[in-house]
Formats: sequence, structure tokens, C-alpha cells
Amino acid sequence: MRILIVEDEPKTGDYLHRGLSESGFIADLARTGPDGLHLALEHDYDLIVLDVMLPQMDGWTVLGKLRERKQTPVLFLTARDEIPDRVRGLELGADDYLVKPFAFAELLARARTLLRRGPVREPEVVKVADLEIDVRRHRVTRAGQRIDLTPKEYGLLQLLARREGEVLSRSLIASQVWDMNFDSDTNVVDVAIKRLRTKVDDPYPVKLIHTVRGMGYLMEVRE
Repeated sequence: MRILIVEDEPKTGDYLHRGLSESGFIADLARTGPDGLHLALEHDYDLIVLDVMLPQMDGWTVLGKLRERKQTPVLFLTARDEIPDRVRGLELGADDYLVKPFAFAELLARARTLLRRGPVREPEVVKVADLEIDVRRHRVTRAGQRIDLTPKEYGLLQLLARREGEVLSRSLIASQVWDMNFDSDTNVVDVAIKRLRTKVDDPYPVKLIHTVRGMGYLMEVRE
């Protein structure tokens, strides 16, 4: 499942991003209100973890604008444990409320509770053309043939497949798959894509992994 974190405090944002990624979620991180709102409206998230105190646009405003178009579950984060603030968040459409400082285990438990309430569930099999990823068994096949991948190759393939048709930058791929900040002098992403292509694309006539020059990579079926 895919979670958006909107948190301007660097340590807290990085901590949540790392923790949720290690817990099996695809996690995106925005550090301002406008950036968070843009991502929330442009993509379909299963849950949004939203800080109240944000630069440029506070969490109340982000939630209000979000609810005009989407009903994505929202878990509010705030340093203020005041009843009027909690009531205001719930009235605007927040689904839960967590006061800082908090234990990550509690946030994770609340996030999973909210995700169980929703109708959207993580598919057991992700398909792109004749490529199939069995998420529960970590098994990959194409045209019925088993493909053996390393853990990082599997993580990279699953990220591309889950976000089919979306151009993913090298920095996003590096942060999601390797949990590291992207260094422009490092070609780890390019090397991994090349190795993945030799297994997933090269033996087959239809290519699924494409390079978008100057932007990154995407997976899609092209006629």
C-alpha cells in the first residue's frame, strides 16, 4: 500500500519515511503543505500522514482542500494535545489524531487500523502485460516463465510495476529501494535498471521498462 507523509521537520519526516518503508509500505515524503496537497491530489494514496504545522500551507488547509476532491484516509500529527484542535481536525475530515511525541509502533498500529477500514486492499498479484508479480510469495513470472531476482531487483521491479505509467526519478527510486539520498555521481540506479532489463525485458519482444531522458524510468506497455 502507498502512504504519503507530509511533515516539514527533517528528522521526523525521514524517520517516518524509513520506518514505513521498512514496514512494507511504499512511502512518499513531502515537506511543505503545497507539495503535500499536490501529491495527494495527483496520486491515489491509501493513507496520508499529515502534520498540522506546515510551512506555506498548514495541515488544516491541506485537509480542507483535499476533502473537496478526495476521501483518502488522513492521520493527523500535531504537537498540541488540545481538545478544540482535535475536534477541528475531525470536523474537517481527519480519520485519526496522534500527538507528538509518539512511538512509531503506535503510529504503525493506527495506520494499519485505518487501512483495514478502507475498501482498497493491496493486490496479491500485480500485472503489467504478461509480467506477473505474486506479492505474497515474492514470485515473478513473465509469459509463464519464472524469473529469479535479487531482493533489490525485486523491490525495484515492484516499485515500477505498482506505479505503472508514472515516470520515477532516480532520486525517488534510490530513496524507495535503497533508502538513501541520491548522489548524481552514483550510477547505482542505472546499473540496477540495466540488470533488471536483462532478466525482465531482453528475452521478450515487448519491452516494459523505458528510459525517459533527463527524468528517470517508467514501466508501461507501448504499442
